[in-house]
Amino acid sequence: MKKAVVLLSGGLDSAVTLYTAKKQGYDCRCLSFDYGQRHRRELRAAKSIACFAGCALQAVKISLPWKGSALLDSKIKVPESRLTGYAAAKKIPSTYVPARNIIFLSFALSYAEATGAEAIFIGAHCQDYSGYPDCRPDFFRAFRKMALRGTKAGVEKKKIEIKAPLLNKSKVQIIKSGRQLGVPFALTWSCYRGGIKPCGACDSCFYRARGFAQAGIKDPAEKVM
Repeated sequence: MKKAVVLLSGGLDSAVTLYTAKKQGYDCRCLSFDYGQRHRRELRAAKSIACFAGCALQAVKISLPWKGSALLDSKIKVPESRLTGYAAAKKIPSTYVPARNIIFLSFALSYAEATGAEAIFIGAHCQDYSGYPDCRPDFFRAFRKMALRGTKAGVEKKKIEIKAPLLNKSKVQIIKSGRQLGVPFALTWSCYRGGIKPCGACDSCFYRARGFAQAGIKDPAEKVM
């Protein structure tokens, strides 16, 4: 069976991505990161999702002591949804973690090459999102080229595919797809702030709630949060 490394944060998008990879026939190994984020709630979610899906999970602890993000520095306030004006001003919000997807994909590429995996899956998408530069199509096109030139696998023509199956999907489409795939939404965590219950105000909560509402589906995570 073909193998894949799936970046699994514990959030809705990464969970749908994992189930998409499984649907495509991949033997999935999940990869999550403890990178000094505000809370560990999403890490517990990633572990639960991987277990539910019957997939191995490799958790990696790294340090980003220079911070530079509201997700890493408790002194920086987490902005509240679109009311902050980021969308209108086309600004990248303070929840952007400098070069995060470059870092995560680099680890995933090393893991994939070392284990003979043919693909890496990441749950990034560029619609209805915060405008992060590492969630855009041109970034993934550039990373794919780099992977071909900077790895033994690439040089030897053993291409490791970088797949972002949700990239051009809306949150509504992602949720509907997840329901069809049987994704355990109740196990996922989206809120930037952590805590016992989602804050309901941050970007991630805002888009999740709007997506479920527009899809006409009740968020099953509300029953357990």
